[in-house]
Amino acid sequence: MNEIKTDILIIGAGSGGLSVAAGAAQMGADVVLLEGHKMGGDCLNYGCVPSKALIASGKAAYNQRQTEPFGVASAAGKVDYAAAKDHVAGVIAQIEPVDSQERFEGLGVRVIRAFGHFISPTQVQAGDTVITARRIVIATGSSPLVPQIPGLETVPYQTNETLFDLREKPKHLLIVGGGPIGLEMAQAHIRLGSKVTVIEGEKALGKDDPELAQVVLDSLREEGVVIEEDTVASEVKGKAGAIEVITEDGRTIKGTHLLMAVGRKTNTSKLSLDAAGVETTKSGIKVDAGLRTTNRRVYAIGDVAGGLQFTHVAGYHAGVIIRSMLFGLPSKAKTTHIPWVTFTDPELAQVGLTEAQAKKDHGIALEVVRFPYEHNDRAIAERKTKGFIKVMVVKGRPVGASIVGYQAGELINLWALALANRMKMSQVAAMVAPYPTIGEVNKRAAGAYFSPRLFDSLMVKKIVGLVQRFVP
Repeated sequence: MNEIKTDILIIGAGSGGLSVAAGAAQMGADVVLLEGHKMGGDCLNYGCVPSKALIASGKAAYNQRQTEPFGVASAAGKVDYAAAKDHVAGVIAQIEPVDSQERFEGLGVRVIRAFGHFISPTQVQAGDTVITARRIVIATGSSPLVPQIPGLETVPYQTNETLFDLREKPKHLLIVGGGPIGLEMAQAHIRLGSKVTVIEGEKALGKDDPELAQVVLDSLREEGVVIEEDTVASEVKGKAGAIEVITEDGRTIKGTHLLMAVGRKTNTSKLSLDAAGVETTKSGIKVDAGLRTTNRRVYAIGDVAGGLQFTHVAGYHAGVIIRSMLFGLPSKAKTTHIPWVTFTDPELAQVGLTEAQAKKDHGIALEVVRFPYEHNDRAIAERKTKGFIKVMVVKGRPVGASIVGYQAGELINLWALALANRMKMSQVAAMVAPYPTIGEVNKRAAGAYFSPRLFDSLMVKKIVGLVQRFVP
């Protein structure tokens, strides 16, 4: 048995684990990194990167068929599904070196390609190696949640971990789950030439503002995606190429392929957490505000910490614990400034409180300002006028922003900055946005907050009148 002693041991080489490893090693800590599967974790191999690459293929095909309004003859947008998957693989391959074992060893990190499990509060065994560490970081992420639907075990199905290896275009893709993953893949596949039916037990995009979510759902339905809401899958039958989903209300929905996209489960089963005195909850590992577990020497970050499950959150968590582990400084993770985006077309983005949450928290102190894309000149030129922004304001400060529309994922960055730094609406309004840009949507939303205060105020009009009469 080999024995290693180190300052920091990181279990999991996904986004969060790699961020900690790179930062800690470059600041002088001795770092060991364990990864029993693929470097880069879910995001690089099965999540953010391949899904956005496939979405880009779908968008390229769709755009070829939508050029008439610009005075350009539309094309067929003929799709080679296998070639689209080659594009996905190429994108992963281009990003892969940044997350590679070689790069991190070059930074001074000792990388061990094996799964690890606790054997004591300060020790982890990986293969025939035992690592004793002053601090341990659990960054094992999450995996697709596959519900126990009768018959599912006998029917071939896809998850996000297998879908991007599929080379044959589904003739009719059934998707169980109407969240961001399900709807992103639904739109990508309808644009690539598949029929698509989404089966959602409650409301599709149920975690987002329903007014904005409806814009996305309407757009997908216009493109041909069938979205069955309030429809629970109670049984699955069939075989490859002929799959049936039976619903609780007795309907049978038929397709050729099945994608399960009902959510995620945290990866903790192989860790032997009891040996470390690390407690779990229903959603993941129990952590305090500083992301420490019930074992003070052990931290949990990213998906496995049981909070928001986004790659950028894992990266943010890495920064929080580096401050604590390396410098001994107090550091807490917050969620109020964390944005998220659903990369459908139109995009759906959120940061801070939704309108419903803000009303609950702030009552009559809340003001909601809006601005539609249809009044943005660049959106008109690009024929991307579907959508709007909604900003929740309390006492002159934004507490949340919701955007649906073209480049919503880019526009939300400004509001994430504003919330992170407790900026005022006046500071956003003072920004000069170049004309004509989609970014003017943000400035105009801030202007919509001040317009009634300036143009509908009798006091303002009285002051202006006095100045015109008496000031030479």
